[in-house]
Amino acid sequence: MNSLILRTVVPLLVSIMLVFSIFVLLRGHSLPGGGFIGGLIAASSLALYMIASGSQAVRKALVLHPMSIGGLGLLFAVFSGVPSYFSDVPYLTGLWYEPEFFHISLIATPVLFDLGVYLVVVGSITAIALALEEWH
Repeated sequence: MNSLILRTVVPLLVSIMLVFSIFVLLRGHSLPGGGFIGGLIAASSLALYMIASGSQAVRKALVLHPMSIGGLGLLFAVFSGVPSYFSDVPYLTGLWYEPEFFHISLIATPVLFDLGVYLVVVGSITAIALALEEWH
């Protein structure tokens, strides 16, 4: 689309959407949200960027191929259950590790799983959107 207004507004809107998707990702395991919804918001922002600037601009903005991002997310999701194996609890049991200097449990296996789901959704939806745009 060749609209000056759209090309001017989209970079600001994309950055706001990406920050919001990370917010939804990080609040998601205890409250509504999580990796799936955060990934959909991020993929929507990339699709909006693609509408304004074209598919080549999105491919240039992404460091990795979208399916590589999805594969990396799948590895994160699968390997988030490995620490539970070493703790003698069922696979994908949530485990929290508290750093000693803050006593805040930021390192947790559910966060790794949600991050994996986030990357799978972003990679797969972006790959589908890019394929549809380039096919058209």
